[in-house]
Amino acid sequence: MPLSPSSHVDTFTRDHLPPLEQWPTMEFTLPELQYPDRMNAATVLIDDAVAAFGADRPALLAPDGTTLSYGQLLARSNQVAQVLVEDFGIVPGNRVMLRGPNNAWLVACWLGVLKAGAVAVTTMAALRAQEITTIAELTKPSVALCDHRFVEDMVLAADDAYPVVAFGGDGESDLVQLAAAKSGQFTNVDAAADDVALLGPTSGTTGTPKITMHFHRDILANADTFARHILKPTKDDVFAGSPPLAFTFGLGGLVVFPLRFGASSLLTERATPVELAELSHQAGATVLFTAPTAYRAILKNGKADLLRSLRVGVSAGEHLPAETWHQVNEATGLELVNGIGSTEMLHVFISAAGKDIRPDRTGTAIPGFRATILDEHGKELGPNEIGRLAVIGPTGCRYLDDERQLNYISGGWNVTGDVFMKDEEGYFIYQARSDNMIVSSGYNIGAPEVENALNQHDEVLETAVIARPDPNRGSIVCAFVVLVDGAEQSEAKAKELQDFVKATIAPYKYPREIHFVDELPHNPSGKLQHFKLREALNADSLS
Repeated sequence: MPLSPSSHVDTFTRDHLPPLEQWPTMEFTLPELQYPDRMNAATVLIDDAVAAFGADRPALLAPDGTTLSYGQLLARSNQVAQVLVEDFGIVPGNRVMLRGPNNAWLVACWLGVLKAGAVAVTTMAALRAQEITTIAELTKPSVALCDHRFVEDMVLAADDAYPVVAFGGDGESDLVQLAAAKSGQFTNVDAAADDVALLGPTSGTTGTPKITMHFHRDILANADTFARHILKPTKDDVFAGSPPLAFTFGLGGLVVFPLRFGASSLLTERATPVELAELSHQAGATVLFTAPTAYRAILKNGKADLLRSLRVGVSAGEHLPAETWHQVNEATGLELVNGIGSTEMLHVFISAAGKDIRPDRTGTAIPGFRATILDEHGKELGPNEIGRLAVIGPTGCRYLDDERQLNYISGGWNVTGDVFMKDEEGYFIYQARSDNMIVSSGYNIGAPEVENALNQHDEVLETAVIARPDPNRGSIVCAFVVLVDGAEQSEAKAKELQDFVKATIAPYKYPREIHFVDELPHNPSGKLQHFKLREALNADSLS
């Protein structure tokens, strides 16, 4: 479809969209997805929310008990927009880099950027200067807003190429002080619904980040599909979760969804799974977003009671094994909502809730999306045939000036890089990542299945399974295992785990190598980074 006239004065993002012929098919099949041509997502999420739900309604909660109301968040985001425009000359289309942990100032900055018609580039607080530099070289920010506790690496990365403004401190040049001097009144830029609103670096599952491009309408589309139809939020819900706002999983679950429906959100800057459960329980959270690893850790630490007050528990970021679903259900009564999404699609597109949940299946295409299984030639496969998951909906992959766009799009479908099977009812059954299928002696072995078997052992806290090249078998199954506190790391324990796997799943799938480690590499959203383990094996360094 042709693009609308843009509000962008700085045309960088429009200029670097992939050619239209490389776009996926875009569909807007629900009445709620019929957005107007002119629409600023920030206007909908905060200005319209204040009008609809009231200025005094709590919006953002902190673990220390402080609350920012909808009215206060509106004023603060207006002040940020004023600072950007009046003090730093930001014009529509400029990129503004954001960096910080999950807190109210980061949310206000994100909304302020959109209000000014600029493009938000939110980066992880954990990134180092070199990683920030890579993203900045691709996105070319005009200014960076950074939590004062993480400003050192940002300044090193900027190297005077763009100003870095700290927030959350008490200096005269801190954004808090600059914002306090502003009126809090701002007229939002009249953006086009298909103006780029945010650039999202991929999570780096493959070790090579790409920059995804998302429009103002995309931000609302995930709220009006997954949230509206699967989570069914009300203004009385309190959202909580572990993913950072720099990840679209976190941005949707902790900012966009609650604001879209007048709910509130608990923002935790850093917490272990147990701490997250404790803080969420104290705040009265009703909707929790986190990874399967976290749910298992909460149960294994004897804290299942903290989850019983939830209305919805969402599991995403990695495959949710049926055994984990049942363990959580038996311990808490909670029926976890499984889901798969991607940074390219912005959020979850396959899921199920309530009576539609099948614990051994991820779910079905959510309203507004459709999905299928493709073979290696792009042909659609029938029921119970294994192939590549492909999706079409109101959002879709558009990489910033990246030839890998051609790898993600096939015949209009978004091909996610996941291996699935679809049953006769239309439920999708996870097999593996396409880069995480192990072929050993002619057998296809899904690494997640082996991980799931190991995780059922009482002394296993967490595990990651990868392929290790082998001259005789092609590859062998190699497992990295974190044991619970007090468990002994020994050859005898490795043999015990191997025998346990043989007794749990088909014996040929057992890990022929087990390496005990103190921790596994995760990205900040909690997703296991298997590529780092493969790199460690290649370097023959497991430390």
